[in-house]
Amino acid sequence: MKEVGNVLRILKETKRLVEEDNSHALKALSNQTIHSAMVAQDGDNIVVAVLVYSLGKVLERGHYRELEGWAEFYDVVNKNLNLAIKALEKNNVDNVRVYLGRIRNSLNKFDGYLGEYIKDVFKKAEVNKAFKMYEHGLSTEATANLLGVSLWDLSSYIGQSHIGDAHVAITMPVAERVKIAEGIFEE
Repeated sequence: MKEVGNVLRILKETKRLVEEDNSHALKALSNQTIHSAMVAQDGDNIVVAVLVYSLGKVLERGHYRELEGWAEFYDVVNKNLNLAIKALEKNNVDNVRVYLGRIRNSLNKFDGYLGEYIKDVFKKAEVNKAFKMYEHGLSTEATANLLGVSLWDLSSYIGQSHIGDAHVAITMPVAERVKIAEGIFEE
């Protein structure tokens, strides 16, 4: 983990936002985390970004609270966020990874709709964050490897996006650039 202080800040903020049930702010926090992940190309930052975004998506779907297993899932999230924060304050990075992994792994314990819905949210969150990293300039292969998503899933998501339709900023009209290039070769 390359940015312990930043990850600690993010986890504390995540815990607060989960308690406040602020899904919008969680997703925004996740997007901020992607910048750190890009700069450091740190897998731990990426895991945190996916987790935070997933929690935001899960919380925004209010009907999940009515499904069997919700209270248990919510308790697992809070308990393991608390443990991860305490471990990070003691600079015990290995335990942080264990506690964050427990949140993800808890999904396998839930039968029925809640477990399936939340697994789907996490899977889509991984691909979404991979796309954000791709938008920031990381290659598709490097992005897929960092996030552990398949190149196929990432490529499918990119193909459905409008990133290829983005207008590239052109600082000088083409005719002027050609004129400058011709001037270089005339000398």
